[in-house]
Amino acid sequence: MIRAATAADVDELAAVAAATFPLACPPESDPADVAAFVATHLSPQAFRDYLRDPDRIVLIACEEQRILGYTMLIRGEPDDPDVQSAVPLRPTVELSKMYTAPEAHGRGVAAALMSHALRHCTALGAACVWLGVNQDNARAQRFYAKSGFEIAGTKTFQLGNNVENDYVMVRGLSPTAPRP
Repeated sequence: MIRAATAADVDELAAVAAATFPLACPPESDPADVAAFVATHLSPQAFRDYLRDPDRIVLIACEEQRILGYTMLIRGEPDDPDVQSAVPLRPTVELSKMYTAPEAHGRGVAAALMSHALRHCTALGAACVWLGVNQDNARAQRFYAKSGFEIAGTKTFQLGNNVENDYVMVRGLSPTAPRP
């Protein structure tokens, strides 16, 4: 089941985020930098703040009351100049986070979450969706390409003292897609 996250979900959501974010990082990432990012951006308080932000939507994939994955959608104009030049259509929504627990890999959870997220973006009136994915994360890139995203540019992502290189991937949306 895919649904919007609520305040009651933030502790479990943060735990899933803390377990899954490191899996998307390059192997040479400093564990202290990853832990600092998680503590700052993926804590229960961070998710409380995200849920209060009217421009953010956090969707979760659940099975038997357990969170198996999540995604965050952010409405609004990208503030990064590299992203602005790579994303051709407006209005746009950023698919900011898209993670599933390792035990959910290969079970269709990410595909269901993506499908729901794309329908939600269409319902919001977005012309396209964009995301950033580490250039070394081939598995995620394959998933996004299978979901209709194409590489449109590059951007950087600060993880501690390291600057990571990301692809900007974009997918146009059909205004006639079914609503969630």
